[in-house]
Amino acid sequence: MKTYKLTAFEANGEKIVDEAFQAEHDEAAKELAEKLLLEKNLLDKTHRCTSPSGKLLLFHS
Repeated sequence: MKTYKLTAFEANGEKIVDEAFQAEHDEAAKELAEKLLLEKNLLDKTHRCTSPSGKLLLFHS
């Protein structure tokens, strides 16, 4: 398992989510990040998900 990072922001730049989570691979991490954002009603907020190597897997501004 690898550790991925999900971060979401308010329009003013304030961090509202800053979570690490585990996934088998990048595609699974992307799906899990989208699910977490949906559960927290944050899909319309600025967000990003990055891999352990720094790869940007998911981004919305």
